[in-house]
Amino acid sequence: MEAFQELYVAELQEARSFESMLLETLPKLAAAASDERLATAFREHAEETREQLDSVEAILLKLGADPKEHKDQSMQRLVQESGKMADLVEAGPVRDAALIASAQRIEHYEIAVYGTLAAYAKHLGYAEENQILRGILEQEKDTDELLSELAEGVINPAAVEAEV
Repeated sequence: MEAFQELYVAELQEARSFESMLLETLPKLAAAASDERLATAFREHAEETREQLDSVEAILLKLGADPKEHKDQSMQRLVQESGKMADLVEAGPVRDAALIASAQRIEHYEIAVYGTLAAYAKHLGYAEENQILRGILEQEKDTDELLSELAEGVINPAAVEAEV
């Protein structure tokens, strides 16, 4: 890879890869959640993830790139860890707290990637793509905020209370 454009395309391909992984993972997180609000948050984010995947694939196709060329190994590991936590912790508020922690690691990774992609698009003069990527970035930030609210207001207090 020598050109900035090539880096941008490779990063987009990685984003497409992780959105595809998350489409499989989010329903599993929803099924593992005991708190219905948390399960609903995972299901709703899966719907957003489908739209995000479609948007990233459309950008790649517009650029003439193969959407499936790269596989994001970092996200693959984060997804594996989320499944491991769901298996290690008994169902209930403590597992829900672990699911939120895993999901927020994933969200923070996505926030970093989409912030970078939007900046790349801006510098390459792709105004429309920049706007799309900034929209996805805002969705990821909103999901992270919702998870924090659920953790701090509901899940973590319930997890502490379950130990008493």
